[in-house]
Amino acid sequence: MIRRREFIAGLGSAVAWPVVARAQQRQPVRRVGILMHLAAEDPESVRSIVAFGQGLEQLGWSEGRNVRMDIRWAAGNADRYRKYAAELVALAPDVVLGVGGTITAALQQVSQTVPIVFVLVTDPVGFGLVASMAKPSGNATGFTVFDYGFTAKWVELLKEIAPRVTRAAIMRDPAIATGIGQFAAMQSVAPSLGIELTALIVRDGSEIERAVTDFAHRPNGGLIVPALTQTSVHRDLIISLAARHRLPAVYPYSYLVSAGGLVSYGPDVTDQFRRAASYIARILRGEKPSVLPVQQPTKFELVINLRTAKALGLTIPETLLATADEVIQ
Repeated sequence: MIRRREFIAGLGSAVAWPVVARAQQRQPVRRVGILMHLAAEDPESVRSIVAFGQGLEQLGWSEGRNVRMDIRWAAGNADRYRKYAAELVALAPDVVLGVGGTITAALQQVSQTVPIVFVLVTDPVGFGLVASMAKPSGNATGFTVFDYGFTAKWVELLKEIAPRVTRAAIMRDPAIATGIGQFAAMQSVAPSLGIELTALIVRDGSEIERAVTDFAHRPNGGLIVPALTQTSVHRDLIISLAARHRLPAVYPYSYLVSAGGLVSYGPDVTDQFRRAASYIARILRGEKPSVLPVQQPTKFELVINLRTAKALGLTIPETLLATADEVIQ
């Protein structure tokens, strides 16, 4: 974990954070806790926090003037989720931003009263985070990434981009209950596409490497990499394994394709953080998370990496290229 002051200082070239002396402030400084799922040095962490800070600033809340951000970085470690959730709640924040369902659950285990805004959650009702999407009722609300049915599109996309694939491995973390629903949604379309699905356990890097290597021993395989913290933390390993074993792979977020993955289809991650700023601002002005409905994504991105496709010997259909939001040459 790096110190908050050092991190904010490091963002100077990316976003201007207004600094006004405390003595000149005419309003109290409100406290916002942030519990991130990735490491502080992860470029995606920087982009997300910058987007969140920009969103807050546009709504009148600026670091150093009227808001203080206390950030903790869990880096995919479940023990840190619990530790940092307790640390942040102990600081008596006005509201906490939680990234992912497991982190939000850890925050709720510590406090049922501190307001929480979550992002990157698949099934907040099934996870027990809210009573319903329209009326959360408790101390948490926020933004989902997609519903279970959406994940079936990944299987369809894999078959369209790599027609030879007859076997697909779906990475799963057994500690995340939402994996069951995602697998079921994918299984609902896989047989009609001539694809046999296999679940791979991905609790850490060594399990990922062993499972992918074993799966790749048989031909005509492909990978589906769902939106899990472990797949984001170990994305370089997963992308290198897919390349080494010549496995076409579908990812949930565009930054995974920018890092060398083949294709992604999913929500704009930084947009989730920008939108979260709007709920944080409303809560700072007195609204309750219990009456703020959980919102779904408003934008999905299809991104294709032609360099990776060429290395795998794949020809991307022109119809797919025409609908892509970004094509990496």
